[in-house]
Order: sequence, then C-alpha cells, then structure tokens
Amino acid sequence: MFSTFSAARFSGAAVLLLVTFSAPTLGWSHELSQQERDAAAAKFVAQSLQTWQDRMNLKNWNIQVQLVRTGQLEPKTLGNIHWDTDRKTATISVLSPEDYKLPFQAMLDDMEFTIVHELVHLELASLPRSDASRRVEEHAVNEIATALLKLARHQ
Repeated sequence: MFSTFSAARFSGAAVLLLVTFSAPTLGWSHELSQQERDAAAAKFVAQSLQTWQDRMNLKNWNIQVQLVRTGQLEPKTLGNIHWDTDRKTATISVLSPEDYKLPFQAMLDDMEFTIVHELVHLELASLPRSDASRRVEEHAVNEIATALLKLARHQ
C-alpha cells in the first residue's frame, strides 16, 4: 500500500512539475485539452493545499479542496471556505479551470492565492466576526496571503 501511494504521489508530482514548468515556457497552455487542464489543476490545488496547510500549521485540520463552477460561488469571487471548528474540518472551493480566462500558469498562481487566502480565513476563524468587519477582514486576509506567497517565492 505504501509503495503504491508513494508511486502515485511521485507520478502525480512528476506530471505536476512537468505541466507547471513546461507549459508556460513551451506554450503548452494552448495545447492542453480542457480535460488535461482540469486534471493538472486538480493535482495542483491538492498539492498546494497540503503545502500551505503544513506551512500554516493547520495539520490538525481535515481540509478538502474542490474545483467548482462559477454558479457555485458568490458573485465576483474565486473561492470560499466553510469550516466546522468543533470537528476541525473545512472545505475550500476554488474556481474551476473551465471558468478561468487566464493563461495556464497565471490560473495556477491565482488558484494558489485562493487557497492561501482561504486558509488565512481559517486561521482567523476564532476571532469575532460581523458584517461591519467583513471588508476590513478581506483586506487584511488579502494582504497576508500576498505576503505569504511573496515570502514563499522569495520575491
């Protein structure tokens, strides 16, 4: 079982690395079928979630990520998160590649930002919330997510 899991992780990581690093430089984003874009994005968001969940010390949470169509999100949003603090479970929804108009690599970068953004919301889940504080919280979450990604990318 472990070797099968390791092999699956290795092959998934290899495909992800190949697509992530080759697609933008070789122009593959135009040659990928929608099915290939969907599969690569699903692997990418799963890996990004694992990476950022570890970095943000949220390992004790059971967090799932799913790609969803525009109609499943609030207007003018690219994702959301629903959590249960008692059970320590959460689900992050990220806009599906089918609804993105960005080039492939820019889409993946945006998906990663969405994951980090929603995890920051989870980190703040214990703080009091109100309709009045919502705009301020969104601004702070955006700034924190941007800073974390810049640090991770050494920018």
